[in-house]
Amino acid sequence: MCALRAEAAEGLADVAPPDVDEEVWRYSRIAELDLDRFGPSAERPATEPPVDAALVEGAVATILVCDGWVQSIQVAESAVEAGLLIGTVADLEGGSEFPGAVLEAPVDFFGHLNRAFCPEPLAVVVPDGVRLDGPVVVFSHVATEGVAAFPRLLVRCGADAAATVVEVQTSDDVEALVAPVLEAVVGRAGRLRHAVLQELGPRVWQLAHQEVHVGQEASGELFHAGLGGDYARTRTDCRLVGRGAEGRITAAYFGVGSQALDYRTFQDHAAPDTVSDLLFKGALDDSSRSVYTGLIRVRPEAVRTRANQTNRNIKLSPDAWAESVPNLEIETDDVMCSHASTVSPVDADQRFYLESRGVPTAVAERLLLEGFFEEVVEAAPVPAVGKRLRQSLRAKLDRHEVVGSGAA
Repeated sequence: MCALRAEAAEGLADVAPPDVDEEVWRYSRIAELDLDRFGPSAERPATEPPVDAALVEGAVATILVCDGWVQSIQVAESAVEAGLLIGTVADLEGGSEFPGAVLEAPVDFFGHLNRAFCPEPLAVVVPDGVRLDGPVVVFSHVATEGVAAFPRLLVRCGADAAATVVEVQTSDDVEALVAPVLEAVVGRAGRLRHAVLQELGPRVWQLAHQEVHVGQEASGELFHAGLGGDYARTRTDCRLVGRGAEGRITAAYFGVGSQALDYRTFQDHAAPDTVSDLLFKGALDDSSRSVYTGLIRVRPEAVRTRANQTNRNIKLSPDAWAESVPNLEIETDDVMCSHASTVSPVDADQRFYLESRGVPTAVAERLLLEGFFEEVVEAAPVPAVGKRLRQSLRAKLDRHEVVGSGAA
């Protein structure tokens, strides 16, 4: 690991920093980031992440990570007997093969930083044929003022295996930078479900990358809840590399204050008969902003592809702003692809319908907003994740009603 880190650190001088003139960084706030304000953690922090008992209940493994350091790993005896392996890359046999096995080269400057400064990459290995009966839950916390944290999670879901991994990303009220990386691969006929609950503090910058490769007749389901952070960006690359592979990406986000929530997705069809479906829904209050840019790419060999991409945004304030840019790049025929995006206030006709039946305006608007998100909430891979997301969304709606009434 020392050699890998040193090699990555030495190469940083040759890596171009992000630039808003690049399409993948367009509309972002990256020019505001002052990297000199942050530094990587040199020692394991003493702070323990907050743990949600509802998420731990029924979990086959619970991992605590703070500032990128793995603090504890607890695995149920039944999962150990089934062959589940969880540990830091340095501690696992053959661990040196894990970094870069899915993501051969980082996609941006922050990926290079992660490769150079991640203190303990965490690996989750589900052997062929093993189907876990509960989720693996990772609580990843940022606790130190001025820290640059670089957690890294590597997931291998074997052939005909099934696993659910939940990441809960939180922080203290600190000014910090966190750049997490997920590398995941799903073997033939395997099924991986992965969820992120992003609830970072209001002074944290996040620049995340997810790289998922899905094999033949396998499925990868990615779920994201974007609720916290000052500027929170997630890039997701879902590559369907085997015939009949399926990839589904679902997200809900809610911006308040001056938050910026930024999503970039790549649905990459690299094999025949593959299917991808994307649904992102967001609400924006106050002067918050969101960015969604997505690309469906169908390679020449990916005949009979079916792909959908949908992004819906609701503005709750005239000062809120949303950018939505779906794209298609199709290099073969015999495909069915579609994309759609909307940015609008709450639907006036739907609100009037409820008002005309005696529902007060504020209640009508809230019902419509809760219904707007319900489709995403129901797609959560674990009921406790959906419940926590629903509670967080309701808290943001409560805040909107208080501010809107002038009581704040």
